[in-house]
Amino acid sequence: MRTKDLLAALSTGLWRWDNASGRVALDAEAARLLGLPAEPAELTEAAVRSRFHPVDFTEINGGVRLAISEGTVAEARLRIVDERGRVQRVVRSRSRPRIVNGAFELVGSLQEVPGQQPGTSAATAPVTGDWRRSREAFLLDAGRALSEARSTAEVLRVAAGLAMPGFMPDGLAVFGIQGDRLAVLGHHGHRPGDEQPFSPMTLDTDYPAAEVVRSGRAVYLPTPEDYQRRYPAVWPLAARFGRASWAFLPLVNAGRTIGAWMTGFAQPVAFTPDERSVLTTVARMLAQALARAGVQESQHELAVGLQRSMMPTVQPDVPGMAVAARYVPTGGGLEVGGDWYDMIPLPSGRIALVIGDVQGHDVRAAGLMGQLRIALRAYASEGHHPDAVLSRASRFLAGINETGFRGHGEDQRFATCLYIEVDPATGLLDVARAGHPDPAIRMADGAVLVRPTAGGLPLGIDPDTDYPTTRIVLEPGETMLVCTDGLIESGGHDLETGWGRLRDVFKAHDATADEGGAESLERLADALVQAVHGPSSQRTTGPLVDRRADDIALLLLSRESASCGVGAGDRLARRPGRRTVFSVAQAEPERIAAARRQIRDVLHDWSDPDQVDSAVLLVSEIVTNVLMHTDGDALLVAEVSGERGSRRLRVEVADASDELPHLRRPGELASSGRGLVLLELLAGAWGVDPRGDGKSTWFELYEDAGAAGESSGPVSPGPEEPVPEPAA
Repeated sequence: MRTKDLLAALSTGLWRWDNASGRVALDAEAARLLGLPAEPAELTEAAVRSRFHPVDFTEINGGVRLAISEGTVAEARLRIVDERGRVQRVVRSRSRPRIVNGAFELVGSLQEVPGQQPGTSAATAPVTGDWRRSREAFLLDAGRALSEARSTAEVLRVAAGLAMPGFMPDGLAVFGIQGDRLAVLGHHGHRPGDEQPFSPMTLDTDYPAAEVVRSGRAVYLPTPEDYQRRYPAVWPLAARFGRASWAFLPLVNAGRTIGAWMTGFAQPVAFTPDERSVLTTVARMLAQALARAGVQESQHELAVGLQRSMMPTVQPDVPGMAVAARYVPTGGGLEVGGDWYDMIPLPSGRIALVIGDVQGHDVRAAGLMGQLRIALRAYASEGHHPDAVLSRASRFLAGINETGFRGHGEDQRFATCLYIEVDPATGLLDVARAGHPDPAIRMADGAVLVRPTAGGLPLGIDPDTDYPTTRIVLEPGETMLVCTDGLIESGGHDLETGWGRLRDVFKAHDATADEGGAESLERLADALVQAVHGPSSQRTTGPLVDRRADDIALLLLSRESASCGVGAGDRLARRPGRRTVFSVAQAEPERIAAARRQIRDVLHDWSDPDQVDSAVLLVSEIVTNVLMHTDGDALLVAEVSGERGSRRLRVEVADASDELPHLRRPGELASSGRGLVLLELLAGAWGVDPRGDGKSTWFELYEDAGAAGESSGPVSPGPEEPVPEPAA
């Protein structure tokens, strides 16, 4: 017999209460004991608290504190009440509390205690302790529960679960003011539709709630006769509920009446001064909670509406390509910030993808983001090249900083941006970057490479900054990801560990995805956001102490795989499974390090680590030779083909020089001349091929050592050919 079946047979459930997150996990039996559907659930503290008699909950809090200080087990008897506050059963709780980061975590069991009669009213159930002490405990608990509610619906649920000491409401309704009318915001203890005769009603209606709003004073009706005598016009509507007493109290916040609260009682209530004091205090707390929830909901609706109005809808009908986009505000505050993305049709028939991030997370950042997005769209629509678009945008933002906030330097903002001009027909991407994270490419076989691109300063810092353009080809079956730093660095990650986390998501999606297309790309976008912002992100936190969340914006661009057919389709189908192109200019020798990292990324799953080191060393030697002994740039092309375990790496480095090197034997103390020697020793095959505009130095490595024997062997130029001094 399984453990959970045995526990269920004994009417015993398990629960875990995390005070830090305010979440309570229940198994199926524990959920049943609390009056919920018999299935595992995770609820908020407020939702679980509403199931306990308030006096009992106060006692279990004290027992937990005592158990923590004494290192013992916390035990308590708890009365479980329904939505009307009637006691359904009594359960015994045995829990072991422990302190985790300053908050307690409660893990234990709930077991039903026999003998409690279902339907017993909490008003007549024995209450431990003095009534006044119970009242104070109830008010403290009610204040805490209402202060934790974050929405109007949650406030109403908490109010419905309040079990008042000595008298239990049979139903309640909350009325709000909408212009010159009174409307029911929410109710409990009634059937759906019961509120229709009462909502909406004008404020001059002869109804207790309307009188409360007009006068600002509470109305107490201890008996049905009092109700019928004072409000004969609406008494027939109230009589059908069969209640014995009613209380109508004003909801006052900051000196202004914002509504009314009605509580009805199945048992007669005399409304003594103590009882009226409890009801008045709860009404004040309820009014504050409703006002606070209303402000938060209005701010959230405003922020989301503003952000969504600035976020375009990406075109789903790009020929031969699929596009997906996401924006997730996670940075707190008003949930509005400076992250944005855009997709712009260009006069040439191409499209432009733009993603950027304005410094800051406030209304100012959102306003600048909207202005900058419009400016970029205008410059792009004029047909400017990517570098010119970013240069103009930088001058535009610098002008706003200078003229709009002269004398207020602390309000000057900059923005990072990545602008990509896409040719859907060829997959050609022209990339201009302004201080933004580089794009990442997932190749057809699932390998993910971060593609280093040339770039300039963020927009708005220096109006005269140049933005060089990098050209990338998106091959059939490849997917490009561009994003803001929130997707990479949230959760305590830096660039390296953040890209590692996203790379894992790419691989997992590739293992389970279907043939591709827009639907698959949408699922990939969701998976990337969930890895950073969903529950799984708590298990993938990074090494940094600062783990604040930031807004997330991302764009995915996928080029369709080569289809079956003849001609061009066949040629595309024969392309290598993994291919990267990388250029190193004469004026950028520091990009040699980026070329080495690129080769390591290409060979991240290569079976022989020594061969990976050899490939990195050979690339470094060849590219360095080009920069030292020619006047042109180096263009590196690396291709991996074949099945895993027997793959071939081919690397070609092209330059504009016509001089062909030849193999030399440097002496022991020579400072150069070892580059081609290393090729001879480490490469499975190598050679130098002349071209019309220069030459190409290439080498191959084979994952399966036996594959090298099938090749023609190492190839080297003849000794009669001239050679520049190769690098050591």
